[in-house]
Amino acid sequence: MTSEKETRPLLTTRRQFLTLLGAATTVAAAAPSAFADGRDWDDDDHDYGHDHGGGKPTAIARYVYVGTYTIDTPPGGSHTTSALGIYVYEMNPHSGDLKYVEVVPCDNPSFLALDPTKKFLYSVNELGPSGNLPGGKVSAYAINPLNGKLTFLNQVDTHGTYPCHVWVYPSGGYLFVANYGGTPDFPGNFILYTLNADGSINPTSPGDPGRFFQFPGNGTGPDPVRQEVSHGHMILTDPHVKHLVGVDLGMDMVHAWDFDDKAGTLSLGTVPYASVGAGAGPRHMVFHPGGKFAYVIDELASTVDAFTYDEVRAAFIWIQNHSTLPANTTFTRPSGVAIPSGTSTCSEIRIHPTGKWLYGANRGANVITMFAVNQKTGKLDLLGWADTKGKIPRGMNVDPSGTFLYVGNQDTDTIAVFRIDEHSGKLKGPMLINSPTPVDFEFGPPA
Repeated sequence: MTSEKETRPLLTTRRQFLTLLGAATTVAAAAPSAFADGRDWDDDDHDYGHDHGGGKPTAIARYVYVGTYTIDTPPGGSHTTSALGIYVYEMNPHSGDLKYVEVVPCDNPSFLALDPTKKFLYSVNELGPSGNLPGGKVSAYAINPLNGKLTFLNQVDTHGTYPCHVWVYPSGGYLFVANYGGTPDFPGNFILYTLNADGSINPTSPGDPGRFFQFPGNGTGPDPVRQEVSHGHMILTDPHVKHLVGVDLGMDMVHAWDFDDKAGTLSLGTVPYASVGAGAGPRHMVFHPGGKFAYVIDELASTVDAFTYDEVRAAFIWIQNHSTLPANTTFTRPSGVAIPSGTSTCSEIRIHPTGKWLYGANRGANVITMFAVNQKTGKLDLLGWADTKGKIPRGMNVDPSGTFLYVGNQDTDTIAVFRIDEHSGKLKGPMLINSPTPVDFEFGPPA
């Protein structure tokens, strides 16, 4: 195990940096009565779930890893965090409850990723500039399969600020990070690393054109506060592992790369990007398990864009844009990173393992929007909203069995555990678990 100094570098946080620029932090609004539990749905009239068999999903006991913000007041929050690092829990497969195992001290491990063998865990360290240098880091940990505990392996620079997403190549060997960035001096970017057999990360040079991509600021979106530069918010592979895609909030784009898994290099694809609406601010995305459809959640516009997906060319064809809020909503779009009362922005998007249902989180409204997915067309139809019983639901994830949805209420220090109805896809609950500043969830080896 390394020293405290190695795992907790003293660098400027995203919140500190934005505060210097005059960003304010305000308590988010509670969910209004306009959010009903959701209307009844008659599956006989629609092609929802048509391609999938029934059967009750069965969860298994496993270790769960929770990412957090550990420094000062987290983005959009109202109080100083008390989180210490990555929290490890053991999941009860019957109730979804979590039993505390340990916390591993580290700085701002906001988003996590597991390798395919579930032997290693990777975490961004969402940190801002260190003087005149970018301060972002990414860290590697080994997982003890007997108790789920973590052992620190190493940490490398991301050559960017506020790294906010990490992804492991599905067959292992490579790691990808999206740096959100902050200002024209520190724009967002995307970076690729190679992994060693022991799980540790090999450094990458920002001068490597096949492993480091920073897009120019002249292609930014129209929002002068949130889209002043490229803002990398997510990077992931498509279901057939032929391409990499990067969601860029600043440019209103989803970038697409071809990946040479022999050389370990990226090159812009035949169709190098897909666009969303001007000023929409795409944040995260998911692919349908069948690979035919993709869904992008737009942070600034509070919408979801649906696309058909051509896996040969990594081409996205837009088919639908759906609001995550009611038609008569009084919520408005915030003007900065803070989420004042009466405003709302989207955060996470997840799809059920069957591909039948899609879920989107709304910070400010503090609800999860539930959609049914048409298996023939890929289009979405609204099922309703589920109150998270907390504030600032930033990250969430569905357990591998499709039984539970875990949501991190960042600003009220609780994890909301919903049970997913196996027939309708609607969310039941939630059960609340106290946990400081929960942000992201990864489901590890069986317990």
